[in-house]
Amino acid sequence: MATIPAVLGLHHFAWRSRNAEETRHFYEDILGLPLTHVIRLDHVPSTGEHCPYVHLFFELADGSNIAFFDLGDNTAALPSPNTPAWVNHIAFRVASLDELETMKQRLTANGIEVLGVTDHHFVRSIYFFDPNGLRVELTTVVADAATLEGFKMRARGTLDAWTAEQKKAVSETHPA
Repeated sequence: MATIPAVLGLHHFAWRSRNAEETRHFYEDILGLPLTHVIRLDHVPSTGEHCPYVHLFFELADGSNIAFFDLGDNTAALPSPNTPAWVNHIAFRVASLDELETMKQRLTANGIEVLGVTDHHFVRSIYFFDPNGLRVELTTVVADAATLEGFKMRARGTLDAWTAEQKKAVSETHPA
């Protein structure tokens, strides 16, 4: 059997932008992520369809990116009607609780409503929405290495238990 190639990390996560300049201001001026690349095309390379757009890339300290497509129609992505607003989000890591608090104060000073600091027992997080309706989390790890290793060792068992419970619930509500 062939070895599975290693996935080295996140290159970028892409989302729709309502307004490229508004998005640039938020990610570059407020969050401090530099705008590092802009692609402006009239045709989508992967599909060939005609759709004028700009594709913006903002770089994180580890070299990964968050990217946005502005299709020039002043339209944001719609929230998913079958998913609570807190589910779909992107989380970025900061180095410490002090940095998390600094970012919370910076966001608030820029008129952005922030939820948290929320204690998840292994990380602490703040939550807010970007100008495109994308929920963003800033988080910092507070658990020690042994605790994190314990989570890793129990992860598959926890998932297997959840899966078994869901199968049982489905079979009880929809018998064959």
